[in-house]
Amino acid sequence: MKGFIFDLDGVIVDTAKYHYLAWKHLADQLGIAFTEEDNERFKGVSRRRCLEMLLEMGGLQVSQTQFDTWLLEKNEDYLSYIARMDASEILPDVPKVLKYLRERGVPMALGSASKNAGPILEKVGLSSYFKAVIDGNKVVKAKPDPQVFLLAAERLGLAPRQCVVFEDAQAGIAAANAAGMFSIGIGQADVLSEACQVFGDFTEIEISFIDRLLSTEPKTYQ
Repeated sequence: MKGFIFDLDGVIVDTAKYHYLAWKHLADQLGIAFTEEDNERFKGVSRRRCLEMLLEMGGLQVSQTQFDTWLLEKNEDYLSYIARMDASEILPDVPKVLKYLRERGVPMALGSASKNAGPILEKVGLSSYFKAVIDGNKVVKAKPDPQVFLLAAERLGLAPRQCVVFEDAQAGIAAANAAGMFSIGIGQADVLSEACQVFGDFTEIEISFIDRLLSTEPKTYQ
């Protein structure tokens, strides 16, 4: 038996653009220069840590009360964007892979740092594919710590070595590798060089590759 674990942002849907808009809005208010390149470093990182990084960029130190207020404002701004999401925002050929795995009876889980993972899956109509949703509300250690993936494997009733992880961020690949899982990077090969396998996106993934994963004897990939 194998289990498949998917990150959300940048793997199933592209919410990175909405995170960028929300973080840039806050950064502009604080007088901090923030670019799309800066936003790349925020991928797979918890919201709290992202705000810490933003404040470090601006050399700002603030009270815990102000910090929490900005966290809330950023999230509310982000939620205003995802409230308009629908199935059109699912990345190309993701449904092809999800449907095939479900037809084969392969258990799937979501492993995301996002605290909004559940609502997003509902918005785009993919909730029914996942036996477990492990998000930022269920873990205390952010990627690259493997906690989110280890908990997902536990909820699937599988050993880590039986699990395959799809990730678009360096921190996520590091987390999957630390968990001893087979890591598949979705994105640029030079950025995700630590992954066991890298594809630009799901349009490059053939069903024959999925079949090989399913038929390969599980092993530890650390």
